[in-house]
Amino acid sequence: MDGEASAPGQSWDPDRYARNAAFVPALGQPVLDLLAPRSGERILDLGCGDGALTAKLVAAGADVVGVDASAEQIAAAQAAGLDARVVDGAALDFDAEFDAVFSNAALHWMRDPDAVIAGVARALRPGGRFVAEMGGAGNCGAIRDALYAALERRGLDAAAFDPWYFPGIEEYAGRLEAHGFAVETIELVPRPTPLPGDIADWLDTFAESFLAAVPEAGRGEIKDELREALRPTLQDNGQWFADYVRLRFAAHL
Repeated sequence: MDGEASAPGQSWDPDRYARNAAFVPALGQPVLDLLAPRSGERILDLGCGDGALTAKLVAAGADVVGVDASAEQIAAAQAAGLDARVVDGAALDFDAEFDAVFSNAALHWMRDPDAVIAGVARALRPGGRFVAEMGGAGNCGAIRDALYAALERRGLDAAAFDPWYFPGIEEYAGRLEAHGFAVETIELVPRPTPLPGDIADWLDTFAESFLAAVPEAGRGEIKDELREALRPTLQDNGQWFADYVRLRFAAHL
């Protein structure tokens, strides 16, 4: 994920991310096409991660600032020569500085959406646009259900360890409009996504906050349990999938 380390126990190791989650920026082309960056524009990449898509914006001729809450991911982006800064997505402090704010696979890690959207609105110049893709309603539904069931069997309140915010169309459009945006397009896009390895690698990368609820000695056991629970729906001929549903939108001030 390009993203925010907003949940207790969730961390973003750039090497692990590159190994287990390279598909995230690789599947970012539709939202880049929706943004349609133009040479000379100033763009904020919100939740830039290691900068894989930030670099594409730069290559299009834009003047780009990448921000992310993960210092480790920002260090990787800086090592690639990008203007990248450690910033909490709910505490953006830019003022009418950007023509566009772009975000891919990050907003669903930011648990105060109104603070995020308000900061985006402040960061944009009049007429500026906000174009993003995030997890939407139903995203990782089977995985999330299995995680909840596994923790609840252990007497744990799974909701307390859930780092994700997956809104529906009406909810998120309403939030955008409440902060002064006109919504041009917003849609939910089901996108079952092949994984590069075992589902346990996905869990290690994206569900670390759930796993951290269990003592370290028990994490192998819970991952084995999750693998067996998810195999009937998310594995086909040995290939694992994640049951992604993306919310993709474009809005402007």
